[in-house]
Amino acid sequence: MNKTRTLSLLLCLLMLLSLLAGCKGQQPAQPESPSAEPTPAAPATPTTDPGRRETNEITVGISQDLDSSLDPHTMVAAGTKELLFNVFEGLVKPTPDGDLAPAVAEEWTLSDDLTTYTFRLREGVKFHNGSEVTMDDVLYSLTRCRDEGYVAALKDSVIEGEGSTLTITLPSANNEFLANLTCAIIPADYADQATAPVGTGPFKFVSRAVQQSIVLERFDDYWGDKAYLDRVTYIIYENPEALAMALKGGAVDLYAHLSTATVSQLGDDFSILEGTMNLVQAVYLNHTVKPLDDVRVRQALCYALDRQQIFDLTADGKGWPVGSSMYPAFRKYYDESLNDLYPCDTEKAKALLAEAGYPDGFELTITVPSNYSPHVDAGQIAAEQFRAIGVKVTVQPVEWATWVSDVYQGRNFEATVCGFDASTMTARAMLERFTTGHSKNFIGFSDPDYDAAFAEALAAKDDAAQVAAYRKMERILAEKAANVYIQDLVDFVALRRGLTGYRFYPIYVMDMSTVRYE
Repeated sequence: MNKTRTLSLLLCLLMLLSLLAGCKGQQPAQPESPSAEPTPAAPATPTTDPGRRETNEITVGISQDLDSSLDPHTMVAAGTKELLFNVFEGLVKPTPDGDLAPAVAEEWTLSDDLTTYTFRLREGVKFHNGSEVTMDDVLYSLTRCRDEGYVAALKDSVIEGEGSTLTITLPSANNEFLANLTCAIIPADYADQATAPVGTGPFKFVSRAVQQSIVLERFDDYWGDKAYLDRVTYIIYENPEALAMALKGGAVDLYAHLSTATVSQLGDDFSILEGTMNLVQAVYLNHTVKPLDDVRVRQALCYALDRQQIFDLTADGKGWPVGSSMYPAFRKYYDESLNDLYPCDTEKAKALLAEAGYPDGFELTITVPSNYSPHVDAGQIAAEQFRAIGVKVTVQPVEWATWVSDVYQGRNFEATVCGFDASTMTARAMLERFTTGHSKNFIGFSDPDYDAAFAEALAAKDDAAQVAAYRKMERILAEKAANVYIQDLVDFVALRRGLTGYRFYPIYVMDMSTVRYE
């Protein structure tokens, strides 16, 4: 960490210490619900750049390298899914409004008992290698996702196809099933998806230099509206200061998920769009290590947290509070009342620690991915808040690859600050991961009532019953203090003047097909 960043964090922590004494009774501000439409900040007359306009390409900054494998069915990191959204498509694809639009499938019908989906494949859809999508490719993609467990909703389904007609028969009704069919359709006879991915999207993969860059080009044989840009080059900037210099120096044209500190350094060369990141940021707790296996200890940490201070010190007061593993864009599932379950109360937190047998606190290491400044900053501030109740916190920044291998996959951690998104526009995508024994349940949470509520959600015959079951799951996560929930972060996107067309989605994707020079 350089001197400038260290000084900035010290100033933030000094401000925080002055606020902690008044923690009890303060309630986080409740911003308006995020809109699906971005709101440009400080609009101005765009300037033109003849060189860029002539080449019709842009450079996009990203904070991390992609997964080692680019196979769309095995992607792990949200940043990989975000970028490869431009390369792959399923039978259907999400829209910025939260709907599902036809993609490789042109239309579909649903049986009266809600178990059989019948699709008609779109004619003339081509893969990036020039071959035309066939029923064999679709059957291969879907059965692979079913048999390998990549799409849980396809389990025990019957997948059949003849000509251009595909049928998927489910063992029981599933109100959310269609959203799972955004899973990528890939060629059946192609073995190099991990290193040279081939899909049907508006951009095709060109090259990758590990830890450096990824290059995509417009796919001129795309079945739908063609992308405006000829080429998009993604450059990896894991250091926030290097990113700021690249933006100001003209090396980067677009960057999403900016911190307010970086935004404040940008001049009139950029317009700043504001949306949400569509994820749940929290201090995620490992339930398999002591004393975090004690619900009273976890609740104490929840009472120690002051979200509004995190908003104030990291994002000029901006952020959408979350009290469980659901973010506001999932409107019908999002339970706003859970945000107030643990008002900041240091005395109550200390009493819970004493009741659990830790009157003098305990030692805790919070591991954070160093390339994500919003998580690093939130972790630093949360650590100060935890110290105020006697918890001796060490914040340990690690590289992204280390975080994935040691924390997420290896489960070798005590606590971590990160954000989780929905791979599909379903509540199941957010909540199933915390069921007992699930492969993505990296915190080791296990609760029979939670598992029973999930079974209720899957067996629900109508939407209202399913929503009620998912909300029950959210409440259990909150009441059992599964994690210390913070927020859905505000998402600042810097767009160089002269560029337009960037759109926010209700899931974590970056669609480059509509970005263009004015």
